[in-house]
Amino acid sequence: MKLKIYKDKNTVAEEFSKFFASQTGENKEFHVALSGGSTPKIVFDVLAYEFGSSVDWSVVHFYWGDERCVSPDDDQSNYKMTVEHLFSKIDVPESNIHRILGENDPIQEAQRYSTVLIDTLPNVNGYPQFDLVILGMGDDGHTASIFPHEIELWHSDKVCEVAVHPESGQKRVTITGDAINNAKTVAFLVTGESKVEKVSEILDQKGGFKSYPANLVAPKSGNLLWFLDEAAATGITSK
Repeated sequence: MKLKIYKDKNTVAEEFSKFFASQTGENKEFHVALSGGSTPKIVFDVLAYEFGSSVDWSVVHFYWGDERCVSPDDDQSNYKMTVEHLFSKIDVPESNIHRILGENDPIQEAQRYSTVLIDTLPNVNGYPQFDLVILGMGDDGHTASIFPHEIELWHSDKVCEVAVHPESGQKRVTITGDAINNAKTVAFLVTGESKVEKVSEILDQKGGFKSYPANLVAPKSGNLLWFLDEAAATGITSK
């Protein structure tokens, strides 16, 4: 695991964008699972503005780690946010965008998207493999859309599951633990003071190891990166 701590969320976005661009430069297909949230939104802006013309987007295939069960034009849609902040500003083939159909029946969509991942991603260790999975982390330690009250979904033998937000009851389609941990690289983007408690508990292994879904992220490759701003990292004692 590598910690990368920067001054603020804008610097996190800039440095992660540089890292992302560097990973796509080998002239072969690059498969990435995107995250929603405020920090990825800034990342997408930076990617579009600073790397829009230098990255070969024809080799980059986009997926999502999770999606709310809403229509693609809904303001809560991760897909819509990505269109507005990235896809509308770069030259990416439509066939390279593999969205979760949030408007569909959640159970059927989880099954369909599992098939999409199995059919389009390389099969490694008997499981689909992303080149990069981008993750956020909630104040409660959830990641993708696997929340602490449904932590058993992490261990599902399915590639995708239907999750339920603990407060709103909103359904979401999410990839599961094996899909995340089979990736070549996993990168957390975590910023803000509200994340201090969980970041320190997870990275310092306090409060009981594996208490939160985010604590279960342990890619087989060993390539786990945490991109943090100083605000989120203030409680870490093992830096």
